[in-house]
Amino acid sequence: MAAAGPSVFLLMVNGQVESAQFPEYDDLYCKYCFVYGQDWAPTAGLEEGISQITSKSQDTRQALVWNFPIDVTFKSTNPYGWPQIVLSVYGPDVFGNDVVRGYGAVHVPFSPGRHKRTIPMFVPESTSKLQKFTSWFMGRRPEYTDPKVVAQGEGREVTRVRSQGFVTLLFNVVTKDMRKLGYDTGPLDTRGVSGPSPSQGLPL
Repeated sequence: MAAAGPSVFLLMVNGQVESAQFPEYDDLYCKYCFVYGQDWAPTAGLEEGISQITSKSQDTRQALVWNFPIDVTFKSTNPYGWPQIVLSVYGPDVFGNDVVRGYGAVHVPFSPGRHKRTIPMFVPESTSKLQKFTSWFMGRRPEYTDPKVVAQGEGREVTRVRSQGFVTLLFNVVTKDMRKLGYDTGPLDTRGVSGPSPSQGLPL
């Protein structure tokens, strides 16, 4: 009797939230979480985490380096709802209150291998100058009650935002049984590093 084929595939992701560029700010920390579809389920590792506080490097780059590890495994029956990682960066304002300095999201790379991604970050803006002054004075800047909204399109068109900073992530992606279920994940030899080049205008 023939053995039954696999009914699910696995997506294994590890890597790190490597560094960030926020020229105007210092002493920042980062939170991450994953957003995924209904057919997906985590089977190992951590779905969310919070990094240490880091200060700018003393060289000309003035990078904020976290090297904060990511390690999670998902299973699914189809690729719809492919996982995204949502990042939130926080730091102190002039009054010492923790305020959000940037939100961003990116899909976990679809092909196996080592990938580098640089994510442009943004923050919500107050709709009027009075609200902006009040939120600054009270130490309560506009922020999302649930950062996962960043990975969804619903309601985003009515949100005013401002671009601010970049975060660089490193992914190591391994898939299992996707080909057996009929999904093409790209070339079998995936030893190279995939990601944006400096010529695309992103920070080094």
